[in-house]
Amino acid sequence: MSKTPSRRSAASRPRTSHPLPTTTWFPGPDEPNAAPIPGAVLPAWAIDKIRIEFVGRPGHQPAPLLKIAIRDTAPGMDARIPSTPFAAAADDEDATSRPSILLAELHPDALPAPADDLPAVGGGMPGAQEDGWPGFFHRAHRLLPANGILLLATRQRREAGRLTDPLGTLIAGARTAGFRYLQHIVVVYGHPVGDRLVPAPPPDVSRGVAHCDLIALSAITHA
Repeated sequence: MSKTPSRRSAASRPRTSHPLPTTTWFPGPDEPNAAPIPGAVLPAWAIDKIRIEFVGRPGHQPAPLLKIAIRDTAPGMDARIPSTPFAAAADDEDATSRPSILLAELHPDALPAPADDLPAVGGGMPGAQEDGWPGFFHRAHRLLPANGILLLATRQRREAGRLTDPLGTLIAGARTAGFRYLQHIVVVYGHPVGDRLVPAPPPDVSRGVAHCDLIALSAITHA
């Protein structure tokens, strides 16, 4: 005879978050532009997929999104960040001036080296006023509402003949600023043909790179 768990044992079980597994996105078979335009990280079809499918809005209405392009993290970086708003439908009652989705495209030259540590700083104004990646993550957290989504789009770069992966350092810095890691999405620059991939990378990627990485993070607010 099976034993029914007691309420005490169920209540005392620790609650743990379970990030979604890594997902791979391919462009549609009829998509002519599998790669992004020069200087960008995400192709246009992937941004459309974020706004329509990833967010999961009723009726497949495109979600409002603010895209920024980070090309350096020197002091005063905010004044040099170009932004592109993607507005919601005109009849969308949820459209507000405060973005709930912030998409940051990170130029490979602006990424921290794998050995770099992003210093742990406290919340509030001190962290928000810092330069570099710690300050950026704190300011992004202040900009987004509770449970807002921060998307980091980046790709590997080649240093001394080896590809480097900055994702671990970026995720650690985002967690320090109050974000929860949700998911890693691989966005492929190319089309699958049969059992092989026909790459179509943009001209400004490192040799051997045929994808970019999209990291989804949720802004959490402590009471």
